[in-house]
Amino acid sequence: MRVCPTEALRVRQGKAVLHSNRCIDCGECYTVCPSGAIVIEQDEFDGIFAYKHRVALIPSVIMGQFPEDVTPDMICKALINIGFSRIIQVEDSVEYLIPQVRAYVEDATHDKPVISSYCPAVVRLIQVKFPSLVGNLMLLRQPLDLTTAYVKQELMQAGAHEHEIGVYYITPCAAKIAAIKSPVGEEHSEVTGVLNMDYIYNRILREIRHKDIDPHMQVRYKPLSARSLNWSLTSGEASEVQGSCLAIDGISNVIEFLEKVENEEISGVDFLELRTCDQSCAGGALTAGNRFLTVEHLRKESVALSSKKVVSEKILQAYKTANAGKNALRRVEPRSMLKLDEDMATAMKKMERVNRIMCYLPGVDCGVCGAPSCSALAEDIVQGEAAISQCVFLQKNMEQSKLAPGHAFKIMKQVWGEDRFKKNCRKPYKLK
Repeated sequence: MRVCPTEALRVRQGKAVLHSNRCIDCGECYTVCPSGAIVIEQDEFDGIFAYKHRVALIPSVIMGQFPEDVTPDMICKALINIGFSRIIQVEDSVEYLIPQVRAYVEDATHDKPVISSYCPAVVRLIQVKFPSLVGNLMLLRQPLDLTTAYVKQELMQAGAHEHEIGVYYITPCAAKIAAIKSPVGEEHSEVTGVLNMDYIYNRILREIRHKDIDPHMQVRYKPLSARSLNWSLTSGEASEVQGSCLAIDGISNVIEFLEKVENEEISGVDFLELRTCDQSCAGGALTAGNRFLTVEHLRKESVALSSKKVVSEKILQAYKTANAGKNALRRVEPRSMLKLDEDMATAMKKMERVNRIMCYLPGVDCGVCGAPSCSALAEDIVQGEAAISQCVFLQKNMEQSKLAPGHAFKIMKQVWGEDRFKKNCRKPYKLK
């Protein structure tokens, strides 16, 4: 509850309750939950077999997850073994995207700093918590969409029908799932389904370790350019943009910096690359390997590729054709989490009530009430979702005077659940 950057979680009857209008799908709660109670759902794997052409759309970071003795060729063969018929890396479209990003940032008509729209959690964070900055978001489709359009066109040119093609993205985080299921800035995503990276990682490793891969199998695998390989890592975008650019990762760092931008404390910056995960996609909640080792692995590989020209003009032209007229996103609209009511007059009255309640709450943000902060509790009270009696500090000042200890304990059990207060020295939250 306390780590959620937008205060989307509450505790009621001993269980977490999600306020979906506040959630940005960053995965922070999933990462820290001590009992594994939060699950990031994926599409059914067997669903890929409903398609004749089964494309695995893999991010470059999956290649850095495996031990050094596991090669990209082995990974691709394992993916073929488990059911896919075509493998392509998401960042295959980066060389096509880079000139567009540069031109977008250089365009003086856009609000500065231009904020990258690569990380879906950042886009949703700005919608929810920094609505005044939605105009700064870069309205360009990202590699996930560009590569999907390209591979679909390539297969259809080879004779496949669109309904025969299933493109499944192997995601390192929950935010990318939300970006596909409920995209921002476009009506729908061309990606067919999503599979969690940790699940696919285990499937691949099992295939390799059991030596079930045919060494003579031919797999069509196209390596990335050095800058495409680095695109999903911290500074991958910023290093390719002209002008004053900053790369910031980690949700708390991103929020701190966005507050400065919103307060006009930052000047002279042309482009911001913001990623909610530490070490960007290498630190996604669904990755299986250590994020620092993953980054080191990919950096070494990019150095080896730095002198090679991997992308041809023919492929760049194919990307241009596949994405003709579809490069731009629609304007992103704010989704303020502070909306107390659709009617402005009613909302203002509720805000006045929130301010009055805050005069009495202690402001210590202890969380015992089941809300992450005193302000969150005040909003819940106004919305009829909580009672002021849930604040243990205020119980002694209530109209009926100080509550009896038994009554106070009863209220706490209703919020946190009865088992929370039983003596148990092996509770998962006990300090180690």
